[in-house]
Amino acid sequence: MSRTSRLLDLLELLQSSGTRTVPELAQRFGIDERTARRDIEALRDLGVPVEAIRGRYGGYRVSAGYRMPPLVFDDAEAIAVLVALTQAATRTATVQLSSGLATAMAKIRRSLPERLAERAATLLDTAVISPGPHADPAPAVDPDVVLTVAAAVRDRRPIALAYRNRSGESSHRSLQPHDLVAYSGRWYLAGLDAATQQVRTFRLDRVTSAHVLGGTFPAPPPHDAVADLTERLVTAGYRHEVVLRIRATVGDVRRDLPASVARLEPLDPDWLRATIHSESLEWLPGALLALGAEVVVEQPDELRTVLQEAADRLSSWSRSPS
Repeated sequence: MSRTSRLLDLLELLQSSGTRTVPELAQRFGIDERTARRDIEALRDLGVPVEAIRGRYGGYRVSAGYRMPPLVFDDAEAIAVLVALTQAATRTATVQLSSGLATAMAKIRRSLPERLAERAATLLDTAVISPGPHADPAPAVDPDVVLTVAAAVRDRRPIALAYRNRSGESSHRSLQPHDLVAYSGRWYLAGLDAATQQVRTFRLDRVTSAHVLGGTFPAPPPHDAVADLTERLVTAGYRHEVVLRIRATVGDVRRDLPASVARLEPLDPDWLRATIHSESLEWLPGALLALGAEVVVEQPDELRTVLQEAADRLSSWSRSPS
């Protein structure tokens, strides 16, 4: 815990729990008594009226009637926080954290002015929020893009995007937006591409602008937005197609290779075939080692080279220093 976080927790504790002794504070925060006293002085330096109560039942407390000033967000900041919390909800690992996020989102939604409350409601009512596997740090996304897409999905209005693909190439797309999905820390838009007449998936952190076009379109056929998304992610046209045989159960493999990463095909009671499409092979040695299972590489040959190089590095690290 950083000192800033500890000071905020200390202030909350003193406000809500009355008088606390230095030993109690040290034990509560896992610090020594000298550090606890320095934290008390730090609160005083920040203008918090911390009183010292002498005597047998003495200790420290915040003066009666003192409260921290409320946080105040402008409209753009409130929407940005709401979008970020929705995105964070796809990465939570505990029920307690999920509950806290939901409460925070509800409070922010209630605090928005009327002109923004409807857009926020559209986002929360339209977006499909699904926890996924742990991903890299969540990329930044323009809150206005998310809100514009949410409204287009709700109203079945065509939309125009300025898009940058994973290679950094820019293009302009027009599509019928079907689904807005927050999955594994990222925002995705799925829709019927006007140019190809195929359902395509777009990452919203790669959208530089979005605006709604005129007209409407019919509702798409009933479908599972998350299942369709993960299927498109796992079959995307990346540079490498990796095919493995893995001696493990589906449940064991899915802990490290989720449905959005690998397609699994049972071969017999003991073995599975995994097909992975990936732009890079460098992450696979660690992922396969984490499986703790027997693995056979069917393709590509480049993966065998990457695995051998990783094994050589591990072997060198295990040698005793000379």
